[in-house]
Amino acid sequence: MLGSALVSASAMAEQKIGVVDVQGVFQAMPQAAEISNNIQVEFKDQIDEVNQLQKDGQFYAERLQRDAATMSESEKKELQDKILAVREQLAEKGQPLQQNIQRRSNEERNKLLGLIKQAIDSVAAKGKYDLVLNAGAVAYTADEHDISEQVLEQVKKIK
Repeated sequence: MLGSALVSASAMAEQKIGVVDVQGVFQAMPQAAEISNNIQVEFKDQIDEVNQLQKDGQFYAERLQRDAATMSESEKKELQDKILAVREQLAEKGQPLQQNIQRRSNEERNKLLGLIKQAIDSVAAKGKYDLVLNAGAVAYTADEHDISEQVLEQVKKIK
């Protein structure tokens, strides 16, 4: 048993291990900043429509609260109906919009994570690493094992 422990310890010592801060690389990527902008542009009209509905609803609610004492019952009822209509429209348009934005964000994020994976594979192959771990899964690593900068440079080349 002692012999096998020594053999496995020496085999482990021969392995070249690298560590990558995938989240840090993702955030430092120029493409990551573009994602948010592209999605905002893609859904601009829908976002503007939902924002306008929110403003309208807020305006009607403030008006009802402010002027309720001087309004007739029919005016109050009309304003309450407008508020309800705006809330229904918000529910009808707001939630699907959020889901679509989330879906598109996930799609774009997954594309970038694929680029990061390609870069990690490339850097690991060039550096002859036997194992590359995510920095989030490692409690401590020496700086010489961190290949995050190399991965980031490789990702910038891929575009």
